[in-house]
Amino acid sequence: MKKLFPLSLLAFPGLALASGESADILNLTTHWVGFAALGIFTVAYLLVMAEEFTHLRKSKPVILAAGIIWALIGMIYVQNGMTHEAEQAVRHNLLEYAELMLFLLVAMTYINAMEERRVFDALRSWLIRKGFGFRRLFWITGVLAFFISPIADNLTTALLMCAVVLAVGGDNSRFIGIACINIVVAANAGGAFSPFGDITTLMVWQKAISTPQGTVAFGSFFTLFVPSLVNWLVPAVIMNFAVPNVQPSASDEMVSMRRGAKRIMVLFLITIVTAVSFHNFLHLPPVIGMLTGLAYLQIFGFYLKKTFQKCQARTGHRPDNQEHDGQMGDIVAFDVFNKVARAEWDTLLFFYGVVLCVGGLGFIGYLSLASEVMYLDWGPTPANIAVGVLSAIVDNIPVMFAVLTMQPDMSMGQWLLVTLTAGVGGSLLSIGSAAGVALMGQARGYYTFFGHLKWTPVIALGYAASIAAHMAVNSGQF
Repeated sequence: MKKLFPLSLLAFPGLALASGESADILNLTTHWVGFAALGIFTVAYLLVMAEEFTHLRKSKPVILAAGIIWALIGMIYVQNGMTHEAEQAVRHNLLEYAELMLFLLVAMTYINAMEERRVFDALRSWLIRKGFGFRRLFWITGVLAFFISPIADNLTTALLMCAVVLAVGGDNSRFIGIACINIVVAANAGGAFSPFGDITTLMVWQKAISTPQGTVAFGSFFTLFVPSLVNWLVPAVIMNFAVPNVQPSASDEMVSMRRGAKRIMVLFLITIVTAVSFHNFLHLPPVIGMLTGLAYLQIFGFYLKKTFQKCQARTGHRPDNQEHDGQMGDIVAFDVFNKVARAEWDTLLFFYGVVLCVGGLGFIGYLSLASEVMYLDWGPTPANIAVGVLSAIVDNIPVMFAVLTMQPDMSMGQWLLVTLTAGVGGSLLSIGSAAGVALMGQARGYYTFFGHLKWTPVIALGYAASIAAHMAVNSGQF
């Protein structure tokens, strides 16, 4: 029973207290407040997992749970005459959340700007016009998902590739279902070897974990490229034989990118370079570099707006001209704050709820117990593999936050292993990642939980192969 307890803690509790907290904290793991907090978070997370059926946004239950958990903690600490300890802990959690939230907000704003400028629509129409066969399209969408997700994110990438599959697949449910599974696995695998590909990798990078081999820096993540590639290729090769060998008819759909699209893509890359430079060379939080990059987009948006009428006169387009609408965009030209407003606020607020819930449960003392059993009794390798399997059932964000807050004493190889497993483990089930959940909605009736489950043994084979590849390729880091 003792061996199973840490997994239940990872599934429903979370983050721990700040690393700088004193020893004058209360151990509430056997107190009624601790049990109540566990129960509250369990109920909240069950509601999160049932979002597809209840249509209750996932941010709502965890935000409420966070407030109740910290209210209970604050009440106990006030009763014991400790009025500052809980405040310091919750402020630390808020600071961690603010850094990650602002980083993600900038990235989402850029993605929304590129979407509004029809970058993704243009790529989709190009793929449809080429008239690729189903098997060839299976590989093309998989390759693109694997290589786009490290720069964008696995959710946006999966939605884009799924739109291509749905447009070409028609009513061929067999092709659409297998192609969607391939896209989910590829997008999650691609996001695992880049700090920008997944929230969990971003968390590890921003945490700047120190190991005996050095810090888990920006370049360290790219050593996971081969294991991530193996994670996708193994199931893809096997699934390829089940893809119908059919040649669909090509479409003549033509979508042009709007004015400024290419320059926004360049600015996004410059923003990434700025964030990395701030972190690596100036030793400042990367979020400062990202917010600086947001200013690039804001200033460019101002330029687009000011030059809109001049460009319109030069090209001879009129506001009511459909050709103008395609090439120029809306009459407002470009407003960066519209792109900020279109960010995935439900995800950002869900992230807040998770951080505060997990932070509260960690402050209560549960993670110290979990860390002792998992990383001392089990050992780091079995524990990190279990983290990946657990992330297929529970969202990988609280799981990775729990590990980061435990701060187990591990080598560089083990930190990269848990980064890999938390990133790709969600592919084992359709509900294990944001990409899978989103595609169940987008390709409703074609891509389903049980359709994905049928291929879980094959995906698990890729999961095991990626761990073995990491052990072999990066053996010197263990």
